[in-house]
Amino acid sequence: MKKQYLFFIAFTLISTLGFAQDFNINLYGSYAFKDSFDSYYDYNAYYNGQIQDGFQWGAGLEFKVRPSTGIELLYLRQDTNAPTYYLDQGFFNNERYTNFDLGINYIMIGGNQYFRSAGSPLEGFFGLNAGMVIANMENPDNGNSETATKFAWGAKLGGIYWMSDRVGLKMQAQLLSAVQTMGGGFYFSGYGPSAGLSAYSTIYQFSLGGGLVFKMN
Repeated sequence: MKKQYLFFIAFTLISTLGFAQDFNINLYGSYAFKDSFDSYYDYNAYYNGQIQDGFQWGAGLEFKVRPSTGIELLYLRQDTNAPTYYLDQGFFNNERYTNFDLGINYIMIGGNQYFRSAGSPLEGFFGLNAGMVIANMENPDNGNSETATKFAWGAKLGGIYWMSDRVGLKMQAQLLSAVQTMGGGFYFSGYGPSAGLSAYSTIYQFSLGGGLVFKMN
């Protein structure tokens, strides 16, 4: 599945290069808020956790196919924790608690639409993205780890203040969603995120932040 996502992103990006004249380099830094995930498959099979808030950083390479339209290849990273209560499906079926270490990587491609008044240093934009999330979860109690790759999508809205013809300050609000990641990619048991419940939970990460834009020719 990971190879299919990467092939789609690469194919879209190569197809875009033939239409692009200019490109931007975007650097991002945002505050990502908490999001909960849970599944109660039945009385003897459940988990309930929360992805903690924290700093999310990344970069994007954006090709301008028109002055008001850009196609962006985007990478974002967040290192955080996921405190989780879950049923240990062992001999005694005891409830357990683990504060999992979680690394979240988004690799996405999408379109941005811009609008700007003539002569104004302010430029508004909105965008939609699609791609994949590669998440790694580690159990600090025993060192077990597991990686999951799932489909992801995103949407963003914001503005750029152009301090010069080539450098701009970006502010934005962004929503990222990883579809059926928790449970669908990670299974919770006393032996680590490796076996147990097979129900799914989609995560939603809302962030506020911005970054710098460098306009290239």
